[in-house]
Amino acid sequence: MSKWEKDEVIQRFREYLRIPTVHPNVNYSECIKFLKRQADLLDLPCKVYELVEKKPVLIITWEGTRPELPSILLNSHMDVVPVYEEHWKYPPFEAHITDDGWIYARGSQDMKSNGMLHLEAVRNLKEAGVRLKRTVHISFVPDEEIGGTDGMKIFCESEEFRKLNVGFELDESYPSDDPKVFHAFHGERTARQVKITCKGITGHGAMLQKDSFTAGEKINYIIKKFMEFREKERQKFINGAPLGEVTTINLTKLEGGVQINVLPEQLSVYFDIRISPFEDHDAFENMMDGCCLGSSERLNGS
Repeated sequence: MSKWEKDEVIQRFREYLRIPTVHPNVNYSECIKFLKRQADLLDLPCKVYELVEKKPVLIITWEGTRPELPSILLNSHMDVVPVYEEHWKYPPFEAHITDDGWIYARGSQDMKSNGMLHLEAVRNLKEAGVRLKRTVHISFVPDEEIGGTDGMKIFCESEEFRKLNVGFELDESYPSDDPKVFHAFHGERTARQVKITCKGITGHGAMLQKDSFTAGEKINYIIKKFMEFREKERQKFINGAPLGEVTTINLTKLEGGVQINVLPEQLSVYFDIRISPFEDHDAFENMMDGCCLGSSERLNGS
């Protein structure tokens, strides 16, 4: 047995990681049971709000000595992205821990680690006899990895959220290369998840067109322009800019076609984009519009 097996904090974290709250069609029931147990261990009340069916939001509350003051919210999400299990060294929901303390699990960084850090921080403060003036709410939300529409978004619009009287909130950051440093940001990159569809001339895959353009030619133009912008940002990152200060563009999905020897009527490309707080958002939107318009004008079509 490794020394980590006797560490109660690590074991609680591993138990959380073993709950497969993985998309698509997440079942949060076991996760909610686990978090309710953590609230009981902390001797703190918790409430579950299910404003959308099967999309629970759980709030654990540590009341301050002056609960009328605006509260502190420590937020994390319960869901994790899908896995390519064949590429994992260890099963992604086994929470395997090596002798030197590395934990292999989906959600170990994004972001079940943060949720457990919030709980352990409150546990340590309570055990030390600390009482804060402000009330602290620890929230666990669903569906962040698919936009949070049925999770934090709808909860933030509710009367239940208003009653929390939140004055300050901490959410996720990014992994630190220094175990003694936790990065905090006062700004956040803006997510843009974009699907672009290009239509073109159809026909046999053996043909070439003199006066018309295929969907493939048009989408190639789009991809090239987006990748050129991406490379400029990548060079900033290589030269030392923090990840939170660069705009990331990643091609995540291609769609279209019916058969290998048939020119498709249309092709679609998906980009996951995170716009830096230092980027002019209007200029960036114009850049994207210009790429699409350029494809249409230069290649004579929609």
